[in-house]
Amino acid sequence: MSTTFTPLVWLAPCSRWQARFPNLALFRLHVSGRNGIIKFTRQQRYEDADKDEKRQNSKGETPMETAPNARRMPYAPTETTEDLYPESDGKPMADTDLHMHWIIRISDIFKTHFAQNTEVYISGNIMMYDREGPARTAVSPDILVAFGLGRKFRRTYKVWEEGKPPDFVIEFSSHRTYRNDLAEKMAHYARMEIPEYFLYDPDRRYLPSPLMGFRLVEGVYVEIPPSIDTGIRSEVLTLDFHLFEEGLRLYDPRAERWLQTSAERAEHEAERAEHEAEARQKAEAEVARLREELARLKERM
Repeated sequence: MSTTFTPLVWLAPCSRWQARFPNLALFRLHVSGRNGIIKFTRQQRYEDADKDEKRQNSKGETPMETAPNARRMPYAPTETTEDLYPESDGKPMADTDLHMHWIIRISDIFKTHFAQNTEVYISGNIMMYDREGPARTAVSPDILVAFGLGRKFRRTYKVWEEGKPPDFVIEFSSHRTYRNDLAEKMAHYARMEIPEYFLYDPDRRYLPSPLMGFRLVEGVYVEIPPSIDTGIRSEVLTLDFHLFEEGLRLYDPRAERWLQTSAERAEHEAERAEHEAEARQKAEAEVARLREELARLKERM
């Protein structure tokens, strides 16, 4: 037995289609109850069914009810929000294991350092859009830091929704990216009015200097000169970036300490707790020894 529904899709004839298909008629959706096959059936069969229904009405018979179909097919836009603001640019997060190591390490250091400030948003390799609409342009920084936004998961960074661009961006340059990092990306970040832009070349082969910092001055990035100790100060982060033989290190001048990853800090805290426990045990043992000595002196008196 088959079940017939009133049309879900109407194919209205027009001159162009009639020229190609002269026998084209309106189609209705027909669903077979036996095997679940869905097919379109010519309108003529349903015109015959309508005649039968009219004859039944004239005889006083009750015609079979059919499911109403007042719902139209929604319009399918050609460009969705996901199309306009994609979540990926299809490019790799890092070119080499060395670049990946430093991106993960510096991001971890930032997150560990700002862990107590829940208003600091730290991310990386996220699509960042400068304006709303088709005229938008996008870029995906290796690491970004934005103050005052709140810590939450984001799928993309839309400046008009966040209310501001990031405060700091750092790129880890490679053979594939260094020209773009020094030209197009720098100009793009300047147009977005990102206050500070840093570059680090882990290979030490491509940038004019392996570590470079730029500060936005009147819409143009000006290179930050190294300090006396060869560090480059980020005024936005209030941190000093230093280049050592083993790589990039960050220093907090206010706390007067080198920054660590979460694992390094946890290890350091564990070592400190162990040393404190050992010192406490030694102190308690010394107190016990002095008490025993005092007790012996009293016995002699």
